Order: sequence, then C-alpha cells, then structure tokens
Amino acid sequence: MLTALFGVGTGVLSGMFGIGGAVVSTPAIRLLGATPIAAVASTLPSIIPSAISGAIRYGREQLIDWRIVTWTATAGAVASVGGALATDVVPGGGHPLMILTAALVGFTAYRVSRPVARAEPEPVAAAEGLTDAAPGLAHPAAGLERAQSWRLVIIGIAAGGLSGFLGIGGGVLMVPAFTTWLRVPIKVALATSLACVGVLAIPGMLTHAALGHIDWLFALPLSVTVIPGARLGAHLTIRSSDRTLRLLVGVVLGLIATAYAVGEVLALF
Repeated sequence: MLTALFGVGTGVLSGMFGIGGAVVSTPAIRLLGATPIAAVASTLPSIIPSAISGAIRYGREQLIDWRIVTWTATAGAVASVGGALATDVVPGGGHPLMILTAALVGFTAYRVSRPVARAEPEPVAAAEGLTDAAPGLAHPAAGLERAQSWRLVIIGIAAGGLSGFLGIGGGVLMVPAFTTWLRVPIKVALATSLACVGVLAIPGMLTHAALGHIDWLFALPLSVTVIPGARLGAHLTIRSSDRTLRLLVGVVLGLIATAYAVGEVLALF
C-alpha cells in the first residue's frame, strides 16, 4: 500500500517535471526495505507507463517536439543498456549510485530553476532556429528544424547512460540540457523529456531484469499507480506559468536531492 501511494506521488512529479519520477520512488522503496541495487532497478518498469500517460496529455497540447525525441531517444537507448550493465561492476553495494543520483537531482534543480534571459535570441539559438515560440500556438518542431543533430545525440547518450546506470529515466539531465543548451521553452522541454524518458527506460529495464536486479513486489504497484499521477502532473504543468514551473522544479527537486544524499551518506556508517 505504501509503495502504491509513493507511486502516485512519483507519477505527479514525473508528469510535472519530465524526469521519470524515480528520484522519488527510488529513495522511497529504499525506505521500505529494497536493497540499493534493487531500488535503482525496480523503478524503471514504472517509468514507462508514467511517461506514456503524461506524454499523451502533453501531446494533445502539441508541446512535444518529436524530432528531438527521435534523435535523443535513439542514441540514448543504446547507451541505456551499457549503463545498466555497468551497475554490476561498480563497488559499494549500490550506495555510490544513490549518492550520484542525489547530486544529479540537485544539479537539475539548480540549472532549471535559473531564469534564462531572452530579451534577444542568442546567436547560436538564432542561427539554429532555436528561439522561443509560444508553446501551443504552433508545433514546437517548427522552431527546431535546424537544430544540430549532434547535440541531441550527445544529450541522448548521456541521458541513456544515466537512465540505465541510475534507474532515473535520464530526465534530470535532459531537462536542463534542453532549456540551457538548446534554448527550448520550459514547457516543451519538460514534455519532450518525458517522452524521451519512456523510450530510454525500456532497454535499461530489460537489461536489469535479465541481471535479476528488479524486485517486482515494488515494481508492479509503482507501475500501476504512477499512471493517474502522471496525468495530473502534466495537467498542472500545462496550467502553470514558466516562472512558477522553474520555482517548483528548484524547490521540490532541491529538497529531494538533499534528503536523498543525507540518507545515503548516513547509511554508509
């Protein structure tokens, strides 16, 4: 019952912030008794229905850039397998993975919460067609036709590797990369990241399952209850202002990262 309850909260954060939600479910099931490696792996199955549920809601508002999804997810899917395989060779019983996750969540909170000045399009953004168009008025892809594909491939490889390695979906890297490096509007970045997260979780989940890392007693309740939560989270994001979203990302993820890191450091002693 507690796992199912955490699943709802995970889904809400997943839908709101485009991060897969494992930044909440991973420490949550650790508290409920999962081993560090099981906590990393058992959240991946729930990321897929959560991402699908939220992405459907965002898709209706035309906030997902499918060109970004194609390049990023394709590159990241291969890297996700490598990341999952690497978890078996990292010493420390999974604790270093958890601490690294906390650091990445804190980085995302810092980068995304900072407002990006856009009085005039920056030279790179203007040259590549990456200036902000009002989300909802036109399909986001119209403003991103000239985006350099190599940037998307780099983001995909990094996010995919983290998804398989840490079981967190990769959104903690994609959201700040999309908003700061590609200058994608915040709502489009969150929606597009969530769509990518769902794809990246699949190969990582299959690899961890083959390695016997997934505890299905945790994974199955999470996978069911994240669905309504993700739809609610996506709805809240669509109705919120950009400034409010940045503030929420900074505060919520910052608190999670702090609690996450403290808990794992204490577990080492």
